[in-house]
Amino acid sequence: MSTARAPVPPILYGTAWKEERTAALTAQALAAGFRGIDTANQRKHYVEAGVGEAIAQAGVPRAELFLQTKFTYARGQDERLPYDPAATLLDQVAQSFASSCEHLGTDVIDSYVLHGPWAALGWRPEDREVWTAMEALHDAGRVRHLGVSNISADQLAALVASARIAPTFVQNRCYARTGWDHEVRAVCARHRHDLPGLLAAHRQPARASSAEHLRADLTALAVTLDPADVAVIEAIGE
Repeated sequence: MSTARAPVPPILYGTAWKEERTAALTAQALAAGFRGIDTANQRKHYVEAGVGEAIAQAGVPRAELFLQTKFTYARGQDERLPYDPAATLLDQVAQSFASSCEHLGTDVIDSYVLHGPWAALGWRPEDREVWTAMEALHDAGRVRHLGVSNISADQLAALVASARIAPTFVQNRCYARTGWDHEVRAVCARHRHDLPGLLAAHRQPARASSAEHLRADLTALAVTLDPADVAVIEAIGE
């Protein structure tokens, strides 16, 4: 099993919607200096195997890479599922994770993300079951960090309140200084939970396809929320 631990990079290279260009563009990102890669075992929008192909060809030591991938419920997939849809959610997570490791050529994933809750509202029993399966992978040393994406602030609060291992990362499609940004930071402050990569590495994974844009992405800075902002948001919520 891999023991080297890659540092959390300031920004991840996102590989969604690249299809047959996935391997070439991921290789270009690695050559430009990216060491964090975001993908998912969701063939509908990602070619995870192409990411693995680029990593194998790039020759970058595994210890320098931060690999993030995701478990996606069947409703977010097309017919090319990475697991048996008739299996339990526990087994679906195990099958998807094993497939991701094979695609990426590794036995440890740096960040394993739930690719959105079961439903648009609420933190459902299905979510708790999947999160428990992800916690087991963390316990076994197969996953270094847990994360969640496409989640509302209320759902995140329910997750943080109920999870044995809270998420290290939250990844949503949003931009700096949006209401969601502030709401999520307030949730973390309220639950005394520190998300070290929140909205810095994962606010908007880079999807650039030119070397110039890739270099510009690498200079991106994190958005911070100071204690005064948190206090204001807490007061509004109360």
